Amino acid sequence: MKKIVSFFIFLFAINFATFAQVVHKHALGIRFGNNDGFGGEVSYQRKLSEINRFELDLGYRNQNDYNAYKLSGIYQWVWSIDKGFNWYAGFGAGIGSWNDSRVNSSRDDGLFINGDGNVGIEYNFDIPLLISLDFRPEIGILGNYGSNTDLDIALSLRYQF
Repeated sequence: MKKIVSFFIFLFAINFATFAQVVHKHALGIRFGNNDGFGGEVSYQRKLSEINRFELDLGYRNQNDYNAYKLSGIYQWVWSIDKGFNWYAGFGAGIGSWNDSRVNSSRDDGLFINGDGNVGIEYNFDIPLLISLDFRPEIGILGNYGSNTDLDIALSLRYQF
């Protein structure tokens, strides 16, 4: 019985040792996606624990008669698949503001708030580069801009430090 308990403790310790190398302390880069018209976003990830991190994404859009910005925050859990490959899932929210100065615009300007989910896969290269592909459904909570559900798919490149 002692050998079985020792074996399970050993497996438990190995499991945490593999998770310890999944999340880096910081990652900074760009998230390329549709994101309800915002396109690319500046993205920052901060390690919170051995398997958790917090991601902040800032998007800005400026056209002739239209401008908007959005800040999204996502709390994520990260799990190792194989050497270098991880998958992650999380939830969070986005807040932003937009202004449409076209004369015949049917949208109301102002503040909007979204609830966000996040699921993705990533690869850590031997160099400090992280590439990921994720899916982020966004559900409008407040405001007309994000009132519809948006299904955002994005490719991200981040420098890890």
